[in-house]
Parts: sequence; C-alpha cells; structure tokens
Amino acid sequence: MDKRFASLALIAATIFCASAKNDDPVLMKVNGKDVKMSEFEYLYNKNNSQQVQKQSIDEYVDMFVTYKLKVADAEAAGIDTTASFINEFKGHRNELATPYLEDKTIMNRLIDEAYARMHEEVNVSHIMIHISEDPTVNKRSKATLDSIKNEIKVGNATFEELAAKHSTDRSTSQRGGNMGWLVANRWPYSFEKAAWDTKAGDISDVIETFAGFHIILVNDRRPSKGQVNAKHILKLTHGKSPADAELAKAQIDSIYNILASKSASELSTAFSEIASTESECGSRQKGGELGWFGSGQMVPEFEVATFALNDGEMSKPVQTQFGWHIIYRIDSKGVGSYEECKPNIQMVINNDERGLLPQKEFAEKMKVKHNATIIQKNVDKIFKALDKHGAYDSTFIAKYIDSDLAIIKVGDEKIPAKKIFKVLPKSLETNVAYGKGQINSYITTELNGCGVDYENRHLEEYYPEFRNLVNEYRDGILLFEVSNRNVWEKAAKDKEGLDKYFQANRAKYDNWTAPKYKGFIVFATNDSIMNEAKTFLEGQEISVDSVANVLRQKFTRKDIRVERVIAAKGENAIVDHIAFGCEKPSNEKNKWKSYFGFMGKIITSPEEAADVRGQVTSDYQAVLEKEWIERLKAKYPVKIKTKELSKLK
Repeated sequence: MDKRFASLALIAATIFCASAKNDDPVLMKVNGKDVKMSEFEYLYNKNNSQQVQKQSIDEYVDMFVTYKLKVADAEAAGIDTTASFINEFKGHRNELATPYLEDKTIMNRLIDEAYARMHEEVNVSHIMIHISEDPTVNKRSKATLDSIKNEIKVGNATFEELAAKHSTDRSTSQRGGNMGWLVANRWPYSFEKAAWDTKAGDISDVIETFAGFHIILVNDRRPSKGQVNAKHILKLTHGKSPADAELAKAQIDSIYNILASKSASELSTAFSEIASTESECGSRQKGGELGWFGSGQMVPEFEVATFALNDGEMSKPVQTQFGWHIIYRIDSKGVGSYEECKPNIQMVINNDERGLLPQKEFAEKMKVKHNATIIQKNVDKIFKALDKHGAYDSTFIAKYIDSDLAIIKVGDEKIPAKKIFKVLPKSLETNVAYGKGQINSYITTELNGCGVDYENRHLEEYYPEFRNLVNEYRDGILLFEVSNRNVWEKAAKDKEGLDKYFQANRAKYDNWTAPKYKGFIVFATNDSIMNEAKTFLEGQEISVDSVANVLRQKFTRKDIRVERVIAAKGENAIVDHIAFGCEKPSNEKNKWKSYFGFMGKIITSPEEAADVRGQVTSDYQAVLEKEWIERLKAKYPVKIKTKELSKLK
C-alpha cells in the first residue's frame, strides 16, 4: 500500500481553486480538530479525477469523515509522536517543499545565458598568477595584475610582452598568453563570463578562478563554427631524431597516396582500416575516430585543417607539434536546438560555481522578503563583554551557549545567541579580534540562510495547495499505521479470531470444484539427504506447526527446505506427481532436485481457516474494519457545517 498517496509529479496537477481564495472557512470539526474547506475540496476533486464513476458531495462526505476519524484515532494513539513517524513525515515534507524553496527563473536565466554564448566564439589571451593559500600573497597578486593592466593601457608594454614575463600559465605564456578560440561551457564560469562580456580589443578586470587570478584580452569574436566529427591517421615525430621524423613523413606520404587513389565510396572504409593498423594514436582502436569537437579543443593546425574540409573529404598531410596527420572529416553540425542543448548545459552549471547561484539568489530574496536583519545593539553587547573578558576562549563561549539574547530578527521571529555559540568552534585562540571575526562570520552565515528557513517553516500558511498536499502525506502515513494495527496486521496475526470466523461462516467457503492435496513437500539437494530426512521423520510425533523446526534439529537450510502446500490437480506439477499420480516433473536445473510428500492428504473442502487463508483473512479484515469504524463513530464527535458544505454543491 502506498502510504504517501501521491507522487511529487502530482504537485503541479493538484493545485486547485482554493489556492486562489483568501477565505478558507472551517467545514467540519472531527474530535475537536478543524478541517478547512480547502482540504475537503482538494481531496474531493482529486478523488473524483481518479474515479470512472464520479461521486457527489454527499457521497464523498461519508468517506471523508471515516478517513478523518481514522486519522483522529491514530493521533489519539500517539502515532504522530513516534520517532519513526516524525522521521518519515519530515523526509516527505522536505521533498514536497523543494519546489517552493528554489527559484527556477534563476536557473533558466543561467541556461539561457549559456545557450546564447554557444552561438559565439571568442579568441582570448590571458595573464594568470596562480592562487596561494596565503591571503596576503593573493592580495598582492591581484594588485600585480591591476598594475599590469594599467601598464598595457598607457602603452608602456604590450599584453604579449607582459604575459611572457608574468603569466604562470606556461602553456600559453610563450605565445603571448594566447589561448586561441574558445567555445562556451568549457571554462570556469567567472573566466567564461569575463571572456564573453568583454568587448574585442578590451581587457577584463581581474577575475578569480579555482586556478588563479587572471586578466583577459579579447582579441576577436566570431559566430560559432559548430562541431565536426573526424578521424585521423598519425605518424609521430615528437621526441624523435631527425632521421626518424623524416621516416614518419615518408610513411604518411605513402599512406596518403594509397588513400588518394580510392574512390569517394571506398575512402571512408579504407581510411578506417589503415588507421586501425598504421596510426600511432590511441584512436586507432576506433578506426582513427576522434568523435565530435569544436573550436579550441584541438591544436590550432589540426583544428584549422579539419574545419577547412567538407564532410566526406580527406586532408593532405598536416603537421602539428605531435607529428604528421591525415584527417578525414566524417560529419559536421551547428549549435543544437535549445531543448537538445539544455540537459548538457544544466549538467555543466550544476558542476561549477553557477550551481550555487540559484540557492544564493533565492536566499537573498528571502532575506529581503522576511526583513532578516542583525540586531546590532545585542551583538555589540556580546563584543563589549568579550572586550571585558579579554580573551576569546571556551569560558567566554560557555557564557553565551545557552543565551536567549536575540541577535537576528526574521519575520516575526528572533534568533538567539545560543544558536550561534553552540556551533562556534571551541578554539584555543585567545585573540579578541579573532573572536569577533569568528562570531561575525557565523552570524552572517546564519543571517544568509535564515530567510529560507523562515519561508520553509511557513510554507503551509503561504501556499494552500502545499498545505493540503503535506496534510495528505501526513494523514496517509498515520492512516496506514493505524489501519495496520486495527485491521491488516491484526487479522493476519489473530489465528484464533480467523479460525472462529471461519467456523462461523464455513458454508461460505465450502465451494471447491475439485479435491486438493493438503500437506508438506520436503525438498532436498540430493536423494541421499532426502532419504535421510524421510528416515529421521518416521515414527516421530510431530505437530503441523513444528515440521520445519524438527527438521532444523538435524539439517541446515542449505540441505533441506520445507513447503506447506494446498493445491488441486493441475495447480502444481510436483503436487500432481506426489498426490495425483502424474508424471514426475524434470527438476534437474533446480537446486532442490529431490523431494517427498509428508503429512499429506486429499481433502474435498476446507477444514480450517489456513486452507483458505487469503479469502478468510480478507473477509475477516472487512469485519474488523466495520467494527472499528463503528467504534470510531461512537468515540469521536463530528460536527459538519451544512451551510458551508452546501456552497460546494
């Protein structure tokens, strides 16, 4: 049974007309607890949307009241106060709250921005100074880059000269800092933003990435060239002697002449075959295929040559820093549609610093919405006490660890100092200035998150559809547990009650159309163990309920398995063989190759509740349900406001 009654996918679908109403009157009281009109209307509409035969308001009221009576019984039993309920409900509520605690417009804006950049490529140069763990060094590095930018602007030196002198990016510094043409969504966000937002010919402000601090010169801009899919054959020259490099050139020329003689229809296949045996690149295992790539992903000479080809065309030998290549362009494509690109863009965003921007911006909105502010006069009191104490130590922290002195106001609530002091590191640092910095830092962190926390705590007040969905989940969990206690589990465990019900209603189940075998099948892994089990059981007085336990005295579960069965002819091949004289079924592929019947007999009608357990249990549950509902109606008062109910008809 689904305890939650609804999935997250239904959130949007379950928003109903009451969400737009300010007036949400009490429709009824169940055991003194108000039930709002919106909750009833929400569940009524949802129930009818799932039914072929629609229910009238009057028909649904009875079912709804019964539902609420069961929930009242669960609350009276204290189920809603158990740790298991609280944890389960908390988990469900957190799931349901997620869509309300994020601003999808922020993520959509970032996706739109990234997609727009995909249509343009930028050629950039940069000067980088690696980041340090020392804040003083980093401050100096930023100042150095500011100074370099100014030197370039006033004409004292060129960007190329200063890149060669100062940039710690050795892969580009010897090229005057030039990185070539860049495509979007492949660089740290702060770097990419500066590159695409800076005009051609201009230099960006100093920006920071995980690698270091940079200034970026935008050399040029152009529309995106899209991507190409290509394969190549490589003969390496890197690190080889002049003679070996000359041999590599002769080999690539020979390969080119062979391929050039092929017809257009033969070329692609022949290229792959030769690449798989002759190419000195790992791609030889794929016939030389490199997959899709765009600008800035290959060395410049290779990229220029590939993009200059037409689809299905082969290049002449091309030299790069690695060696000599022959390139075959398989296919090409431009920037995909928004819908095609969106999943990959979102994955990139989630994996860089942009992934935190939606939460940060939403948190800032919530701070403003709920007027979250630091109560500075009380913070000053703490700092004054710290000055007087003369040291930031565990003794001082202990003074405020249980303090209710309010330090932040958010909405109509106040956050006490103890919330901060309980999580402050118990540092051995004794410097007062350091202590103030620590306290301020933790207060700021709390301030930044308190608006979202406040919003979360009050979602039920702001969004009627959320309140009703959460209530449905809550009541669903309670309903499952209280029904299990009073009906399902109770019926399954009440052997005496089942037997009594069966005996009182025996005629109801005396409707078999064929006799059945009733007994045990004892399975063994081989004939030897089977015969040993037979001998062991012979002559023993064994009750029906103890067969398995008796066998466990001598045999392990690896050797013997016991199965209690009741089946008519044709329902079970093994029973057919044991009880009805049919041919023995093949059991060679089964672990339990050997078996025999034990305490078995043929019966023409059920003798006890166990013989028709499923049917009897279901019927007995219905009886328990009916008796339980009658008790609920007598135990808990229900008052329906008929005037309000009539408004829904």
